[in-house]
Amino acid sequence: MNITILDDYQNVVRTLRCFDRLAGHNVTIWNDHATDTETLAARLKDTEALVLIRERTPIRAPLIERLPGLRLISQRSGYPHIDVEACTRHGVIVSSNMHPDLPSYPTAELTWGLILAAMRRIPQEMIAMRAGRWQSTVGLGLRGRTLGIFGYGRIGAVVAGYGTAFGMKVLAWGREASIAKAGADGHAVASSRAALFEESDVLTLHLRLIDATRGIVTASDLARMKPDALIVNTSRAGLIEPGALEAALRAGRPGMAAVDVYDEEPLPGGRHPLLVMDNVVCTPHLGYVERDGYEAHFADIFEQILAYQSGTPINVVNPETLRRTQ
Repeated sequence: MNITILDDYQNVVRTLRCFDRLAGHNVTIWNDHATDTETLAARLKDTEALVLIRERTPIRAPLIERLPGLRLISQRSGYPHIDVEACTRHGVIVSSNMHPDLPSYPTAELTWGLILAAMRRIPQEMIAMRAGRWQSTVGLGLRGRTLGIFGYGRIGAVVAGYGTAFGMKVLAWGREASIAKAGADGHAVASSRAALFEESDVLTLHLRLIDATRGIVTASDLARMKPDALIVNTSRAGLIEPGALEAALRAGRPGMAAVDVYDEEPLPGGRHPLLVMDNVVCTPHLGYVERDGYEAHFADIFEQILAYQSGTPINVVNPETLRRTQ
């Protein structure tokens, strides 16, 4: 089978133990990033099974229409980047193991790493040392401060546990079910959404990006935050109203941000307003990028390919395709 893997930025997939599962197949791996239809159509013209790494490359109808040999898209995540209806029309099976009950521990760990780095100004101090300066800032500790969790789901609950271990008071907010879960876990629930922003010393976002949550964090929300507070986003950039975070940071409320996600990824030319702000820690969407996580991620993806090859596709999100091909 001709298998193509897109967006392997670190050239790491061939080094994974699970890559051996594709022995005997013709595998092509692209390490750069392309989004235009012409380039992708040329790269994928002989592809039968396409491997996507999360949501890095959109797969839309104009591209699918130009890939008559494509039979399977295998990935592990949500699929807002895939035109599933177009796949169904053209007989392309989409297999995606969502793991609905498994938290992304790598993302939770990165969230906590960003909190520590931003509050103690670790990146800034590293830059200062390289320039010959010593102890150029005074950071903030975590014990006794309030950790706000906006979206107490799988990842939010794990991050809340880290906060408790560091002696922080956890304050949760979100949908009714998540608030109830936070209370059952022994955490405080904010008296209102406004109170969450006003009282949090560290506020971290753990919401899915859907129509109802796009732009859910507004400029007025951010203006309620303390001048020395930190907001952390390892979920999706679209949760925050466009331009609101940059403006809020310039205005001084909140005083800091730590960001792992952006509206356009990779950042075009490495340019973004947040990258030039001294009160922001930025990372290139590293939340799930960790070797053990990659092993589990690609083991699922390759299992789906082998299941398709054996005639028994699994984790199919467009089962209508199966009925049409039977």
